[in-house]
Amino acid sequence: MRTSERRTGRSNMSYRHVTAPTQFVEANGIRFAYRRFGQEGGTPLVFMQHFRGGMDHWDPAVTDGFAKDRTVILFDNAGVASSSGETPDTIDAMAEYAADFVAALELSQIDLLGFSIGGYIAQTLTIRHPELIRRLILAGTGPRAGEPPQDPKYAEYGSLTDPKTGQSPLEAFLYLFFCPSETSQFAGKAFWARRHARKEDVDVPTSGQTMAAQRAAITEWRQTRGERFAELKAITQPTLVVNGYNDIMVPTINSFTLSQKIPNAQLIVYPDAGHGSLFQFPELFVTHGRIFLDGAFAAIETKRAP
Repeated sequence: MRTSERRTGRSNMSYRHVTAPTQFVEANGIRFAYRRFGQEGGTPLVFMQHFRGGMDHWDPAVTDGFAKDRTVILFDNAGVASSSGETPDTIDAMAEYAADFVAALELSQIDLLGFSIGGYIAQTLTIRHPELIRRLILAGTGPRAGEPPQDPKYAEYGSLTDPKTGQSPLEAFLYLFFCPSETSQFAGKAFWARRHARKEDVDVPTSGQTMAAQRAAITEWRQTRGERFAELKAITQPTLVVNGYNDIMVPTINSFTLSQKIPNAQLIVYPDAGHGSLFQFPELFVTHGRIFLDGAFAAIETKRAP
């Protein structure tokens, strides 16, 4: 049975990635599933997931790493995994549902980490609701009308489903998220083991409807809307862009474009890594992320705050 923090009487600080209970909050006709854990106080860090992914697809080394000194919030957007409703087929609509979720938790401002399609949603949410976002981390993602993937097996592996679990199998993650080198593949298998550490109160698999809607949204995202990349100028929040040196899902050149077109962005590219670079180098990624979230930019903003 899924219980809420209020019903258990436990604080978020006592939970970790594998023990945080799944909670629910309703907004705009959707019952959003989410998990909240880590240190209370300060600006919470909200995570937005990749294609087909739910809360259990995050790496505990990343989520628990950030949760050591801040509140971490994982959630399934509309129609995804344990959340109700249908998944919309545009990034704009996904971003509006995400805004509904944040409002339902009565959060006045958040830090935001978007990975892959979650990065598309994160950019859009930041542009449409800039007052909500203090800091932005974009991992393995790209701008609207960015460069599409060129790998001939990208679509094949992206659609693979393990009939026993209804999820993407290990071979798909190793091919799409990691480089073919022995070191990267070893890191991928280690990530896979960490990702499956949670044994109870797990997310249900993402539905076929969600997969189809996300594909349609990705296709629409690749289309130019007005002047190419012009909307990125509206992201004035300090932004950290992260990727591996050879992302075959969202080609790494897109990360460079984000860092060039977002006015206050910086870029980190990890060696011998691909789309899942944050999972290949979780400790390093968390270190870089914490420096970014808590560092000089934050101090400058604090001084300027009224």
